[in-house]
Amino acid sequence: MSDLMPLKAMLNARVPSLPADALTATGRRGCPLSDLRDRLRRAGLRPTRQRLSLGWLLFGRGDRHLTAEMLYDEAMRAKVPVSLATVYNTLHQFTEAGLLRQLALDGSKAYFDTNPSEHHHFFLEDEGEVMDMPDCGITVDALPEAPEGMEIAGVEVIVRLRRRGSNRKL
Repeated sequence: MSDLMPLKAMLNARVPSLPADALTATGRRGCPLSDLRDRLRRAGLRPTRQRLSLGWLLFGRGDRHLTAEMLYDEAMRAKVPVSLATVYNTLHQFTEAGLLRQLALDGSKAYFDTNPSEHHHFFLEDEGEVMDMPDCGITVDALPEAPEGMEIAGVEVIVRLRRRGSNRKL
């Protein structure tokens, strides 16, 4: 039995209101599900059952990088009844609301980062895996001037890695 099985029961249960002194060290309510509901509401999204289920899977394991297909597989293992189209739609809604960051790493797949802050990545080409790059003060010099009427909103560095001796070219 999967460790995610209680998810459906938890989402169907009513979350009891907590006393004012039931705050965690971060000053937020102690119930992760109510935190997720609040997070969705603050982002302007209605906390539907499907959004809560997918949000629980996405954000319940810390910062990570995944594709829609990976999240769909997790949802199927957790017995969350969603279609792949719903997973894609939810990921794009979460991205537009600022809860996720979409990464352009590979033309065939879109990766989503649960840490939407500005940071850089390693992409392990052979494994199709994304890793956060340690904050080492990367600087990008001599950026081109933005076209008329545009401004540079940010710079993202992606370092592609492969195993030594691999025949693939970058």
